[in-house]
Amino acid sequence: MDAAKRVHIEKAHNFMRQYRDPESRELRKLSANQFMEVWSHYDKDANGYIEGTELDGFLREFVSSANATDVSPETLTDATLSELKSCFMEAYDDNQDGKIDIRELAQLLPMEETFLLLFRFHNPLESSVEFMKIWREYDTDNSGYIEADELKNFLRDLLKEAKKINDVSEDKLIEYTDTMLQVFDANKDGRLQLSEMAKLLPVKENFLCRQVFKEGIEGAAKLTKEDIEKVFSLYDRDNNGTIENEELRGFLKDLLELVKKDYDAQDLNDFEETILQGVGYDKDGKISRKELTMILLALAKMPTEEEQ
Repeated sequence: MDAAKRVHIEKAHNFMRQYRDPESRELRKLSANQFMEVWSHYDKDANGYIEGTELDGFLREFVSSANATDVSPETLTDATLSELKSCFMEAYDDNQDGKIDIRELAQLLPMEETFLLLFRFHNPLESSVEFMKIWREYDTDNSGYIEADELKNFLRDLLKEAKKINDVSEDKLIEYTDTMLQVFDANKDGRLQLSEMAKLLPVKENFLCRQVFKEGIEGAAKLTKEDIEKVFSLYDRDNNGTIENEELRGFLKDLLELVKKDYDAQDLNDFEETILQGVGYDKDGKISRKELTMILLALAKMPTEEEQ
């Protein structure tokens, strides 16, 4: 049997086997394109997660592909799979949501070092204020999207910052850009909208995700002065007593995330208008503590996207 035919049969039987060394059974370092192949193969419904039966299938093939003989993934008993999944998720499911996202898979699989750097594992942004500053810097044509050339500039600067740009050719940078677009461009329109870029550039914490903001009128009743002060100080990054410019956009982005999973720059503009009109905002481009309090009280009573 020729090599190409054998690889094709192995690939059909166990997708992960092709990425292991035939002698040592160690996983080889994956290129950006190979990583994308693995991700696309197991995230069958393309929802951005490997979960449920997808996760079971991945774990079965990942483990059985390490055997020197071509053992069927089905030989793994349900009890063994359950124990394996428990250990695996404890090690790699960082946010403990019971599923594997693209970053968590990238930590598990050996990859080109320069490509791995683009996931910024050890460098989450402090807040959405920083995110909006980066967004403004790279959305150079103010289209409300990060297009392929803008994403390439962003990735180039990331590699420069890590002092790795000299290790990456222009062709490789184009490959990285194309792969990152495939991974994070959920609606497949060839560019990144706000919510897609937010997955590429995660923020350490969205304080507004706290339960108190998700409990409707009961939550509003529980809001304390300390809650308001904490939120205000999180967004008033320059400590000048108001939330303005990128601080305001970062705050509104976090608010929007609570009620809408997929959103773009136009959604943010519309949301800004709705929220600010609702509190009698005086259009000075700034939010005071009093206005913030009104917004948070209104937010605590707002229905989520599912409830709507």
